[in-house]
Amino acid sequence: MRYTSIEAEQRYDAVVGVAPRTVVGLDFDGTLAPIVDDPTRAHIHPDGAEVLVELAAEVAAIAVITGRPARQALDLGGLEAVGDALQAAGKELFVFGQYGNERWSSGRRRILGARPPRGLAAFERDLPRTLRRAGASEAFVEDKGLAVAVHTRRLPDPDAAFERLLPPLRELAHTHGLVLEPGRAVIEVRSPGSHKGMVVNRLAAVLDAEGFVFAGDDLGDVEAFEAVDELGKQGVATLRVCSASDEQSVLVEMSDVVVPGPEGVLDLLRRLARDARDRRA
Repeated sequence: MRYTSIEAEQRYDAVVGVAPRTVVGLDFDGTLAPIVDDPTRAHIHPDGAEVLVELAAEVAAIAVITGRPARQALDLGGLEAVGDALQAAGKELFVFGQYGNERWSSGRRRILGARPPRGLAAFERDLPRTLRRAGASEAFVEDKGLAVAVHTRRLPDPDAAFERLLPPLRELAHTHGLVLEPGRAVIEVRSPGSHKGMVVNRLAAVLDAEGFVFAGDDLGDVEAFEAVDELGKQGVATLRVCSASDEQSVLVEMSDVVVPGPEGVLDLLRRLARDARDRRA
């Protein structure tokens, strides 16, 4: 765990001081779950569920905010069982899938979602031709229902394929009224107008949060970091945590704390729970 400044260490202490009124937001892939070649096998870190239950005793609520479909996150994370444990303790777990277009909570127990965006079906129809022209026909295409993700990690040269695909996929997305979100060996195309920052703002308002922690690892988390920064300017105690990797560094400069991947994130959450418990005692 590395603080990026003296002020960052002070921000951590401020969050500990208001832990009972703090919301903890967490990305899934690369933050709670290690990045793997097959995204359908990206299970939460083995210690994840235990740490989330421990942390929930000290904070107002925990929210998993991901680009994945909510059902995938629930299944790969074992989050319904985590939600049961939190509900029994009088706390709530939220899961926001597809950048907030899908919502689940341990209190309501069902997924509420939007319809697929206009243009997505046409994008998928044109996608195979675009992949062939870019020499990436073997890229893994993941249909998320409300979005499409093109993964290059399995290709012989993932980085080169990613760079070749980015311009034509951006053009194709624009043609069909969609937006493109680059990530770690993945390019996601989805509807405009929804991002993780909107979820952060909604949670902070609905839960009347006095503190907000967000941990992420990739470009899709930038808006969440920006939203947390704005909350800090409004007087909310905030902490931005980068789950660092060799593949992506953009969040490092925006962060208060940098940790080594999902294991580092869980170590930080354990420490936060322990320090909040000690402060309460």
